[in-house]
Amino acid sequence: MARYSCSFYSENSLDTLLSHLDTVLQACNFEIIYRNNEYVVGREHPGQVKFAKLVTVEALVDYQSTASKKVHLNCILKNEELPLSTDNHCRKVFDDVCKNIQDNTLWQLQ
Repeated sequence: MARYSCSFYSENSLDTLLSHLDTVLQACNFEIIYRNNEYVVGREHPGQVKFAKLVTVEALVDYQSTASKKVHLNCILKNEELPLSTDNHCRKVFDDVCKNIQDNTLWQLQ
């Protein structure tokens, strides 16, 4: 199973960040299948790759554990594909999602 993770933080409101996260995931060909204030799950739209290569993203939002106003976002992207090479579908999707989050000025890589 291929599995990649990244962590970001921001000092904006939680509602704004969740809205931007939804926008970023939809721009990366993900459908949001579950969402609350602490957890977002999306899955890649089928049709472009084999079923085992479809990527799932889990975004964990941590806004209560810090005394500052920073909101932490931990993203985990995974699929059933064995990562036999560094040039696999899950890694490409991971790079695309991270780039789109970084290009969004609200998020900063941690």
